[in-house]
Amino acid sequence: MSEYNFSQIEKKWQRYWEENQTFKATATSDKPKYYALDMFPYPSGAGLHVGHPLGYIASDIVSRYKRLKGFNVLHPMGFDAFGLPAEQYAIQTGQHPAITTEQNIKRYVEQLKNIGFSYDWEREIRTSEPNYYKWTQWIFMQLFNSYYNYSTDKAEPIDALVRVFELSGNEQVNAACDEDTPAFSSEDWNNFNEQQRSEMLLKYRLTYVAEAVVNWCPALGTVLANDEVVGGVSERGGYPVERKKMRQWMMRITAYAERLLQGLENIDWPEPIKEMQRNWIGKSVGAELDFSIEGAEDKIKVFTTRIDTIFGVSFVVLAPEHELVEQITTDAQRAAVEEYVTVAKNRSERERMTDVKTVSGVFTGAYAINPLSGEKVQIWIADYVLAGYGTGAVMAVPGHDSRDYAFAKHFGLPIPQVVEGGNIEEEAYAGKEGKIINSGFLNGLEVKEAIKAGIARAEEMGVGKGRTQYRMRDAVFSRQRYWGEPVPVYFKDGVPHLIKEDELPLELPKIDAYLPTETGEPPLGRAVDWKYNGQYEYELSTMPGWAGSSWYWYRYMDPHNDKAFADKDIIEYWRSVDLYIGGSEHATGHLLYSRFWNKFMFDLGVVVEQEPFKKLINQGMIQGRSNFVYRINGTNKYVSFGLKDQYDTSPLHVDVNIVENDVLDLEAFRNWRPENADAEFILEDGKYNVGVEIEKMSKSKYNVVNPDDLVEKMGADTLRMYEMFLGPLEQFKPWNTNGMDGVHKFLKKYWKLFFDKEGNLQVTDEQPTAEELKSLHKTIKKVEEDIERFSFNTSVSTFMICVNELSQLKCHKRAILEPLTVILSPYAPHITEELWEQLGHTESISHAAFPQWKEEYLVENTFEYPVSVNGKMRAKLTFALDTPREEIEKAVLAEEQVTKFFDGKAPKKLIIVPNKIINVVV
Repeated sequence: MSEYNFSQIEKKWQRYWEENQTFKATATSDKPKYYALDMFPYPSGAGLHVGHPLGYIASDIVSRYKRLKGFNVLHPMGFDAFGLPAEQYAIQTGQHPAITTEQNIKRYVEQLKNIGFSYDWEREIRTSEPNYYKWTQWIFMQLFNSYYNYSTDKAEPIDALVRVFELSGNEQVNAACDEDTPAFSSEDWNNFNEQQRSEMLLKYRLTYVAEAVVNWCPALGTVLANDEVVGGVSERGGYPVERKKMRQWMMRITAYAERLLQGLENIDWPEPIKEMQRNWIGKSVGAELDFSIEGAEDKIKVFTTRIDTIFGVSFVVLAPEHELVEQITTDAQRAAVEEYVTVAKNRSERERMTDVKTVSGVFTGAYAINPLSGEKVQIWIADYVLAGYGTGAVMAVPGHDSRDYAFAKHFGLPIPQVVEGGNIEEEAYAGKEGKIINSGFLNGLEVKEAIKAGIARAEEMGVGKGRTQYRMRDAVFSRQRYWGEPVPVYFKDGVPHLIKEDELPLELPKIDAYLPTETGEPPLGRAVDWKYNGQYEYELSTMPGWAGSSWYWYRYMDPHNDKAFADKDIIEYWRSVDLYIGGSEHATGHLLYSRFWNKFMFDLGVVVEQEPFKKLINQGMIQGRSNFVYRINGTNKYVSFGLKDQYDTSPLHVDVNIVENDVLDLEAFRNWRPENADAEFILEDGKYNVGVEIEKMSKSKYNVVNPDDLVEKMGADTLRMYEMFLGPLEQFKPWNTNGMDGVHKFLKKYWKLFFDKEGNLQVTDEQPTAEELKSLHKTIKKVEEDIERFSFNTSVSTFMICVNELSQLKCHKRAILEPLTVILSPYAPHITEELWEQLGHTESISHAAFPQWKEEYLVENTFEYPVSVNGKMRAKLTFALDTPREEIEKAVLAEEQVTKFFDGKAPKKLIIVPNKIINVVV
């Protein structure tokens, strides 16, 4: 086998791994366990591009390395298979989303297997399969049947709460519940009818139905999460999104706010991700105050962390969606308020939070009474206040808050100063230190003292109380679409009830179209005779995209169990994910929801770890390297990059697959699109040079590179090593196919260490030299250190240096090449499997042991001296470290490369600085 035939080798070993289940993980083992996981992909019709496998390659290297280190490795793959794209395609074509999804998954699996990942494919899961979503529904049912007990700081069965209600009502209950939950006695509870009890329990359940303000996208026919809305339009498709009140299923994630916050201290995650979650949870310690409304019985509830500034309140601001806006607005202001509300509610929360430059608002005509000062202040509405955060109302203190300051300046409202410091003529003083002024009983106190005194006075007067609040809101758990998990609920007298556990899974029914009904119900409303026991309406919304991904790592542990989502003993063995690799864009979505569900299941006693993912790495994006051609305006003539400034041109994206080394294939360009058939070109030196720009990889920019093409051209091992070679895993880096050639040449050079020109194996059993051992062992040491710290790009460089050194040494020795093959195998598994077999091994290289580097081979026992004659370096001579000075002198004076610069003269002095330099003075 003289030539490195990568195509034949890779197909052979991929077949071998599949037939022999080489990477099958056992449920239990005496070996230590290691669980490496990639965020599983949504299978889109476009398939993988070269950016997608980056994280997968990294986790595969770690998985293969850990196997060599003696670990029982779980490294699975599956598909997050419910989602809007398949449904949108179904709406356009009438094809069932399951068909599209199956086709897309088949394509993904083929591509993933082509790259040689060591997945245990026996464990593949798909969230859209009934045998999977049965357990998503089961977890939903446990949430429905649980409440959060703050006294024990965990979720407990709702039945236990019912028993408390029966004995003593809810006045002593310390539990997570709706803001408007009324107090009731045991007598009240026992007098409630079934419907009243059910409605009261919904105020405590960890999943519940409520009227909520949501992001409604009419074009997609569904509610979107905040992170799915960008600039007031849907992230997918760019459709308009409006704020709308709808009945939704909600998840009471707020009950876990403090535990989610504290848990961040115990996990090895990137600090930016942890900080994003801290900010999203948004813990604030302060006071809740009730502002009376002049001429009305209702009160405006306000939360503030700065009750010390209460005497500086010069107006109150409500969110446009606040429930009191309509009833407190005066007739004179009604038209202006309604117009403002209509505009504001169609801006996304993200847009309203980030747009700090635009100042807008409208006076309601109503007045509020400051609960501590008694002063009357105006009530405004403004879209910088959000209904979904806090109480949906703020007490505006423009002297000490920059946004309130800008608002007051814009509308000519008072700006009193109540904390010493700063110059409020020019800007708000937001300092958290200073003496309180102009504030009645708080005067003269420092800020911290004034906060305590303010809370005490509010509680004494009965107008407020100290409170810890979180910015995070309960999570919407409904989508008005078809392609998602059915909610295992039916409605009786308008109250939700669970189906029985032995009736799971509740499968998606057949429907005639994937659009909402004519009366505006979700698509499931089209199902014929789809009722519980033939009489009760099922929930017509489906679960959101994050449902199936919030627990999937447990199903990989025990994917074929039909009695439980995973066996308790198996969970006890695998415990949690040791390494999780995926995108940072999931910080406040998937990663937060997964932690929430995991903590709930821990409370339930069905899992053994509070946190799902011990270590998280966010891989950077591989960016596209776009190419451009330059068309002379008004013609079908294209001018080469270096000449474009001589003409009036427009740049146009061109398919990167018809460009090589930044030179356009003219014939391929003419065949690319019909309008190019008669294209003319103005060339440079007989070539058409294209322009280059680094952009996001996308089909619209024609810069998508298909990994299949590269595997076919240079092999999967080349692709794997090149993706790692591009730079540190976490960094963004541009793709350049041209660079792959260097990695491919390296693999061919490595291959040649084993075979002579005739294709005969030339590996010998000779004893290696000290130099060969040094080259090997420094490589083993560096590669091990690199993988342990997830620095894969530097390992590739190390391999290249080692192979160059061994090639120069003409090393073909088994004692060197065999361990080198083992340490290279996580990076380039196909070529190393082949060479391992050629070396006489009958088992996969995956069953080998990672070699240990030895310090004795790394200790320097020689030194290469630069030898200077009259200050000019003329030669380099190597001596053992223990060579006597006299012998060094003799050798230098006998070396022709040195003596030829003496010009026949005798040297005056010979200076030897040990392990540094030799200098001869003539």
